[in-house]
Amino acid sequence: MEIKKLKKIAAIEQNKKLIKAHAQFEKLLSELKKKELSKNVVLSINNTIEEVNMVSESDKELRKQIRKAQSNILKLVEKEHKLVTINHYRHSWLAIGMAVFGVPLGVAFGTSLGNMGFIGIGLPIGMAIGAAVGSGMDKKARQEGRLLDIEIKI
Repeated sequence: MEIKKLKKIAAIEQNKKLIKAHAQFEKLLSELKKKELSKNVVLSINNTIEEVNMVSESDKELRKQIRKAQSNILKLVEKEHKLVTINHYRHSWLAIGMAVFGVPLGVAFGTSLGNMGFIGIGLPIGMAIGAAVGSGMDKKARQEGRLLDIEIKI
């Protein structure tokens, strides 16, 4: 089964943000076409594309719909086929590292030094740990061939 094409919209010529969002979504779809996807996933992607193609409202509404559709497709493809975008794990683990490692380390520094002002020291340490773990997971995904050759920018 083939993934449908995104409809070209002539009215987006004036809005640079909408042009970028549309181009990024098209690139995502072209990358997904290169992968072997199950029939159910392709049907779901096609339904999402149809929803985007039917939007004829303002530029803001179309951009919002494109971002929502892109997010839904990425979640589905990650869940079903373990496919991820470039730096997906690094971005995810950056926040996790700050929360899981950074805050406890900051509290430990603050209490051991007797000044809770040092709680902020743990956050960059946790961020670095999270980025390192995420980069390792991204590297592993690349080696296993689970990486889509696109980096999602909001």
